[in-house]
Amino acid sequence: MLRRSRYATFLFVLLIGGTPAVLPCAHAAATPEGTLRGRVDVRRPKPAAERRPGVSDFGTGPSREAPDRRRAVVYFESAPRGAFDDREPVPTLLDQRRETFVPSVLAIMAGTIVDFPNNDATYHNVFSLSRAKRFDLGRYAQGKSKSVRFDRPGIVRVFCDIHSHMSAYVLVFSHPYFATTDADGRYRIDHVPAGTYTVMAWHDGQVRETRPVTIPAGGTADLDFSLP
Repeated sequence: MLRRSRYATFLFVLLIGGTPAVLPCAHAAATPEGTLRGRVDVRRPKPAAERRPGVSDFGTGPSREAPDRRRAVVYFESAPRGAFDDREPVPTLLDQRRETFVPSVLAIMAGTIVDFPNNDATYHNVFSLSRAKRFDLGRYAQGKSKSVRFDRPGIVRVFCDIHSHMSAYVLVFSHPYFATTDADGRYRIDHVPAGTYTVMAWHDGQVRETRPVTIPAGGTADLDFSLP
């Protein structure tokens, strides 16, 4: 059984007067694709959790890196046709520095391996009790790194067993049609098969808004969100 590829060119052999002629088949062209882009305005982000002093702290303790509480994720409710064609998860990392997970929100495809390097002059212990992925990496020191493979779609809440104020979200998707907003709240999703879809805007643990959108063939659709 031959595997079909949308980029393949099929050839037909026609008998014309007893002479074979090879002609290209035009219907095998690539599926038309478009782009979704926009901005997510998070009007009232929650403040970061207060740091709790440790028994080894002197004075006020080390300074922290402030997590980006406006970070949001925009994604398609269901995978468009062709979502699994030639798409491979890309290894990534969730850093630990100044007693903060950076980034505080990470969106990945199922099957992705995430590294958790420790760049603090203290021990960390990364763990999660989420249904989509339960793990406990144990304590490890500065300069060390441990990794986790996230093999099931879902939302994974990550914590540090030593520093209770540290937390992050890992959103695991079964398709590649998602994007995390940048510092200005902007996002962009490329190579989307043309069609009409439902798009979700997620922030701080839950879906905040759902909108329909039509992606034009070879064009760009703009879709903005304003979240409370």
